Amino acid sequence: MNPLHTTNLFLKRLRAHAHQDPVRDWLVLIALSLAIFVGSIVWNVLAFNTLTNSIVANTPASGAASAFSDTSLETIRTVFTNRAAEQEKYVTGVYHYTDPSQ
Repeated sequence: MNPLHTTNLFLKRLRAHAHQDPVRDWLVLIALSLAIFVGSIVWNVLAFNTLTNSIVANTPASGAASAFSDTSLETIRTVFTNRAAEQEKYVTGVYHYTDPSQ
């Protein structure tokens, strides 16, 4: 069937004096919805299988450098040590926090 002819028939049915068949319209709507739903499920299953069976995802990085070096980890450790020392000054009373709401 010609798609243009089908479109013209659909547009004619939308007119006020045209014969309407709500059962057929609902069946078409439900059929299209089910087709889209099944297509979405198939697409997601294929994407999941592609990711789980992928060679790139399952192979360990060979010869790649570590993401963190020891010097950067030591810098981070120093930052947290300094923060802990500042927090301790508030706890021991070296710094005094005055609450402005009181």
